[in-house]
Amino acid sequence: MLSYEKIFWHQGLNLVAGVDEVGRGPLAGPVVAATVVFPQDISLEQVNDSKKLTPQKREELFDLIFENALDVGIGKVDQVTIDKLNILNASLKAMYEAISRLKNRPDVVLIDGNQKIPNLRVPQITIIKGDSLSLSVAAASIIAKVTRDRLMFDYHKKYPIFFFDQNKGYATKSHIQALREHGPCEIHRMSFRSVKMLKMKQEEISFS
Repeated sequence: MLSYEKIFWHQGLNLVAGVDEVGRGPLAGPVVAATVVFPQDISLEQVNDSKKLTPQKREELFDLIFENALDVGIGKVDQVTIDKLNILNASLKAMYEAISRLKNRPDVVLIDGNQKIPNLRVPQITIIKGDSLSLSVAAASIIAKVTRDRLMFDYHKKYPIFFFDQNKGYATKSHIQALREHGPCEIHRMSFRSVKMLKMKQEEISFS
């Protein structure tokens, strides 16, 4: 999990930042990105792709990552901006914001996926399935996932009819049913086709 980092550490590039985002697919809520910079003597064997970990394990590793990292940055882009930019550009913006919140400018950035971040004046390396191949990227995926899950839990308190504490904004059966019955709330992504269609159906019912 440190093979990519070691390539750059051996070149004298000490600040290697792993970057990942969470929340492209949901119908509601923000997209969240995180970036993590580790010291060269890091040892966190339990860190892995956040999707392969239980919620409890992610919470445990969240604190461990903060304790062991040299630096952590988090970026969030809300649903209004997602609707304005589209989800891909909003995700890249969230990653840019996460990197901009680091205390020190990284020497190189490892990005999960195949998209580079526009206007980032730092060397970038894209890694397909990077959250399974790079410790820094995997750690970033955990930070982003836990941060977003906590945000969605808070939104559940405000909008309990959508069960955001359970579905985190994804298109589960109960979430779609709630959308059919109540229409979207203010954190739904109105540019997403399924939300748009359900909103139109809800409006047709209210006018009939």
